[in-house]
Amino acid sequence: MAAIRAIDLRTEIPGPRSREILRRLEASVSSALAITLPVVAAEGRGATLTDVDGNTFLDFAGGVGCLNVGHAHPHVTEAVQEQAGRFLHTDYTIVPYAIYAEVAERLLDAAPFSGPAKAAFFNAGTEAVENAVKFARAHTGRPAVIGFEGAFHGRTLLSLTLTSKTHPYKAGLGPFAPEVYRVPFPYAYRGVDAAEALAALRRALVTQVAPENVAAIVVEPVQGEGGFVVAPPEFMHGVREICDENGIVLVVDEVQTGFGRTGRMFAIEHYGVEPDLLVVAKSIAAGLPLSGVLGRAEIMDAPAEGGVGGTYVGNPVALAAAAAVLDVIADEGLVERAERIGETIRGRMEEWQRRYAQIGDVRGLGAMLAIELVGDRTSKRPAPELAHAVTQAAAERGLLLLKAGTHANCIRVLCPLVIGDSELDEALAAWAEALDAVLA
Repeated sequence: MAAIRAIDLRTEIPGPRSREILRRLEASVSSALAITLPVVAAEGRGATLTDVDGNTFLDFAGGVGCLNVGHAHPHVTEAVQEQAGRFLHTDYTIVPYAIYAEVAERLLDAAPFSGPAKAAFFNAGTEAVENAVKFARAHTGRPAVIGFEGAFHGRTLLSLTLTSKTHPYKAGLGPFAPEVYRVPFPYAYRGVDAAEALAALRRALVTQVAPENVAAIVVEPVQGEGGFVVAPPEFMHGVREICDENGIVLVVDEVQTGFGRTGRMFAIEHYGVEPDLLVVAKSIAAGLPLSGVLGRAEIMDAPAEGGVGGTYVGNPVALAAAAAVLDVIADEGLVERAERIGETIRGRMEEWQRRYAQIGDVRGLGAMLAIELVGDRTSKRPAPELAHAVTQAAAERGLLLLKAGTHANCIRVLCPLVIGDSELDEALAAWAEALDAVLA
């Protein structure tokens, strides 16, 4: 008996109802909010997304990494509905609520801190990054922050300054925040190894900013928007060492890598390195706006009372979703599942790489994987036009994919970790067909 297919395409892509709504959006919504995939969502379940025309896709975009537990997980939606039925909002700093303590306690139990630690919740990853820097500055009394080439930390002023890609994120939007410095990130495929990156960081503390002026170094263990570039272990250990030598706070940005995506609850666990502050968001609440900073208690308590806050810091409905997400990750073994998904996808990607000279690199951790497309393997010229064509061809075959990378020439995997084996095979077959259509 043939397996029931998850992908079900009933119209051309985009279909007529999607096109109609897209026209309305074009007329009424700022064009600065660019739409990546030309379908309009109607319903999501697990690893699938159905559009307003009745077409069902397998979703490897995952809400840009927000849906590790999938679309509309029943346990999450039940928790959201139950909390919404009791109360929606008080502002935690005005009238607090117990769910704040529960989620803080559970996340701190899961996080890799050896000593006393505390948490604070916000709304988006960019807000959590900005507040992590506030905590670090209050703790150290220093102004400067160091980030890395290829980094993405958000779109508000300080985090946008830390973000490395100019188009479309930064061009024309300056001036940016002062006292932010940038150094190379190790990128083996592009010829930058861990030793060179660490030497550049140490050199920056001589030529760009004095170490006694640096509050924090902010780093992603795997660069997300940068193209799923994985930090080598020796690099992360070296950064920890530099921070220890100079009294600098190590801020690890796990907005995209957290909640099981890499085969560990947090990607930093692959390295045996303890951060001072850990930034979380995206899959923390299955798509509801929630983020957090977790960290050493002495740093988290450094700002003056009332020095950190905001009207929606830790909304109770989003926190109820977060508690349910933690249940699902544990009960369904999604951290281990990410490792198995990653093994399957990496094996298939390496087959594609052997077949097509335009696939220059395959990389990632766990289920957080990407291919990098190039004009040829000798020059390694970035080929964003190929990445765009493949993602479009995949959508036409029922698979939603996202690009990444400084040159937008990488295609990444952010599939829900609840995806079934047959769904995974179907998605990879659609991807292979798209590659054949574009690269063969």
